[in-house]
Amino acid sequence: MPVSCPPALAPFLDLLRCPTCRAPGLHPARGALRCAAGHSFDIARHGHVGLLTGARATSGDDAPMVRARARFLATGAYEPLRRAAARLAAARPAERTTVLDAGCGTGYYLAGVLDQLPGARGLGLDSSARALRAAARAHDRAAAASWDVFRPFPLTDGAADVVLDVFAPRNPAEFHRVLRPHGRLIVVRPTPRHLAELRGRLPGTLAVDPDKERRLRRALAPFFEATATERVEYGLSLDAAAALDLVAMTPSARHLEPAGIAGRVTVSALATAYRRRPVMPASPRTGSTRTSPPGRAPTPPPVR
Repeated sequence: MPVSCPPALAPFLDLLRCPTCRAPGLHPARGALRCAAGHSFDIARHGHVGLLTGARATSGDDAPMVRARARFLATGAYEPLRRAAARLAAARPAERTTVLDAGCGTGYYLAGVLDQLPGARGLGLDSSARALRAAARAHDRAAAASWDVFRPFPLTDGAADVVLDVFAPRNPAEFHRVLRPHGRLIVVRPTPRHLAELRGRLPGTLAVDPDKERRLRRALAPFFEATATERVEYGLSLDAAAALDLVAMTPSARHLEPAGIAGRVTVSALATAYRRRPVMPASPRTGSTRTSPPGRAPTPPPVR
């Protein structure tokens, strides 16, 4: 039996564009979404649509990582981070807010934003089919689609009022393109203090790059201006099960023997709201973009 178009996905059909030919608008037909040229993208029985074509993404949570992430987030340990992202996203709601979560994972943060915006609709993009199964069920107003954040998004220009990026890769040029003129970008990222105690107990875990903030500012500066930042920091006591899940939901878990890791850790992150800068059209000779006033650096590549 063909899978019908999920109700949460239907409002996005006019905002999507074909990943193959870039034609705007998709329509449901026999368990898939199709463009006017006939390109077809299957709707999975779990509720997400497979828009990712060609070479597969180089990263993405596998099934054990997704299960560990879901268990850990269900404990509420990161609820303060979710509330901070939701507060910033809801600061200036549109009449019918459209939220795009780039690198949505299981949809935990997108669901928190939608709870704060009763009239909003949300679309989560992620390269992990396993994570998208959860994201498609995270909220009754949340749709999910497979995509690699480092590629041009399968969305029309100005499709979103809010772009959400929580502990995920970033594509500044595409964030800017898909946001409406008064839209907001919300970025949540760890500080060097985040889980420092855990890294001390497990030296093989991924450290936070001390140059991360400078690189973030440099990458976003041609496209965005920060308007508000919240520092979210608190202590968290982890029992053995939660500590194992916290490690297992990251790529570090593949290289570690997590013994004796229970204990207290510091959760530390920055949540920032950004507004769009006006960007001048691409030069017909170079294809590059620049901000106004001129003199900014050319478009940087996507960054983590």
